[in-house]
Amino acid sequence: DQRFDTIRSLGNKHIVTPHIDSLVHNGTTFTNAYIMGSMSGAVCVPSRAMLMSGRTLFGLEGTGKTIPEEHLTLPEVLRKAGYTTFHTGKWHQDKKSFARCFSTGTNIFFGGMGNHWNVPVNNFDATGSYPRNQRYKGDKHSSELFSDAAVRFLRDYKDDKPFFVYVAYTAPHDPRQAPEKYRQMYNPEKIVLPKNFLPEHPFDNGEMKIRDEKLAPWPRTPKEIRRHIADYYAIITHMDAQMG
Repeated sequence: DQRFDTIRSLGNKHIVTPHIDSLVHNGTTFTNAYIMGSMSGAVCVPSRAMLMSGRTLFGLEGTGKTIPEEHLTLPEVLRKAGYTTFHTGKWHQDKKSFARCFSTGTNIFFGGMGNHWNVPVNNFDATGSYPRNQRYKGDKHSSELFSDAAVRFLRDYKDDKPFFVYVAYTAPHDPRQAPEKYRQMYNPEKIVLPKNFLPEHPFDNGEMKIRDEKLAPWPRTPKEIRRHIADYYAIITHMDAQMG
């Protein structure tokens, strides 16, 4: 959901991302990894399946909504090697694959998108069923909800076993809702439009108006796109702050 060019240390001088920058400088950055797109209106589903499995778009099961048993994932490998595998946040794949991947977790969101201030989540269920009647609504912004869950796990973990923590933020997926403090950091009038901005696609392959028209109508004006970019930067900076 977050483009590489929304990270300050990777070249965007218009956004504030100090904690992600720290990960870039002190961790590993996959600068030659590319999201291959999607065969549906949503890129968030296959991108997460590709990330977990290491497979290309065309090697996934369908759109990536289901990860079959024969598609081994990173957390599965680590779990089989003796790691405790913890998840918090979004899992847009199937519950069976989640049960194979993770041995524990909390504030687990099985879904694609929704109100960041009212995310329906589950606690870890060893049976793997995660019934709807056991869901509860988060009492804070999704980025804060998931970060707090990860911090609690790290604080309380006493086992000698190694662990793997997967914090899958819903942000910056739309709706781009950030606290007002972060929205005030980006004035839409000062947002620099990308050089390739166009009000509308220059051609129509029959698949151009499936998802994006829900965000803004066509043709799009520079003013409208500046507002969207400002909101995008705001929710990213808020997410970054939760990593600090």
